[in-house]
Amino acid sequence: MQAAANAIADRISSISVSSTLKVAADAEKLRAEGVDVVDFGAGEPDFPTPDNIKQAAIRAIEQNFTKYTPAGGTAELKKAVCARHAQDFGTAYQPGECLITVGGKHAIFNLTQALVNPGDEVVIPVPYWVTYKDVVNYAGGKCVFVDTDEQNGFALTAAMIEPHLTARTRMVIVNSPSNPSGALLERGEFEKIFALTSARGIYLMTDECYSQFLYDSEPFSIASLPGAKETVLVAGSLSKTYAMTGWRIGFALVPAPIVGAMTKLQSHSTSNPTSISQKAAVEALRGPQDSVPVMLAEYRRRRDFVVGRLRAIPGVTCAEPRGAFYAYPNVGVVIGKNGIADTLQLAERMLAEARVAVVPGEAFGTDRHIRISYATSMKELERGLDRIHQFIAKNS
Repeated sequence: MQAAANAIADRISSISVSSTLKVAADAEKLRAEGVDVVDFGAGEPDFPTPDNIKQAAIRAIEQNFTKYTPAGGTAELKKAVCARHAQDFGTAYQPGECLITVGGKHAIFNLTQALVNPGDEVVIPVPYWVTYKDVVNYAGGKCVFVDTDEQNGFALTAAMIEPHLTARTRMVIVNSPSNPSGALLERGEFEKIFALTSARGIYLMTDECYSQFLYDSEPFSIASLPGAKETVLVAGSLSKTYAMTGWRIGFALVPAPIVGAMTKLQSHSTSNPTSISQKAAVEALRGPQDSVPVMLAEYRRRRDFVVGRLRAIPGVTCAEPRGAFYAYPNVGVVIGKNGIADTLQLAERMLAEARVAVVPGEAFGTDRHIRISYATSMKELERGLDRIHQFIAKNS
């Protein structure tokens, strides 16, 4: 057993197990044992995939569209991605600048591996989505973290980014609205960051996974600016927008030479995304978009409820999410008390004692927060927040 452990490649030791997936697995294990767990860990919509999308997949099976496709996705789906992005954001991508991937995470992984050399610096705002750090480490790059201000809702500014740009900076990663905080990068600040990066030939990766779920702003893509296509890298996903997490379809919109490099990598790893899922994705992008505002309205209702309940817990503060479907409360009131050394232990104790699954802030680069997904029913939100309130009151 020890010999096998010693045989693991060094590059694997540079990455960690996804904290969000670990929380989901721990919660599922308890549920399998018959334990009543409220799961706030999963970052996926609780809505069903819209029926027209499911029917498109059924038709694909019935028509035997079950063979290999090109490694980088079908021409039909690439055209649909470009057309939807153009309609939503006013961009002008061509199919040759598009790659279809096995989920949005796959797009980010492939982009990072294709562009980051050992020693290259990648600027990442904090709090960050768990995977950014690990994919940069896996590529041999150096993460340069930029702290944001909780008092200002974790809002990112160009002034925060600029001091961290050096001759070694290869890429800046922006996720707006943000997982885990729900923070939104204001359009003016986004444009200033683009001005900084483009002037220095630095790539700006925009993770648009939650781009349709904004509570007080219109959807926007930095890729719509004149000249942006040269250095802006768009990573997108159908998972959240269309409640298609398990279908595993994402995409990248990037310069054609980078598409070629990413396709080369993909051809030796996953090969093509699932053919049936690609047909479903075409229908999602070209078909009715009615489900998106319905989900957004429900997320807004849940956000208001969750933030109100969290702020009612003595000692807990919570910045208001401006997008996505996560709350990121500061629960520092219990850190250092009753044997709770950090949010890792807090999350473990909450699951064991309160039967609520949350993701610890350490996974996102902060040490006094937990992430709560409110992509679940109001009934579950009520039950889980009752338990969290009782747990924190007992231990603070």
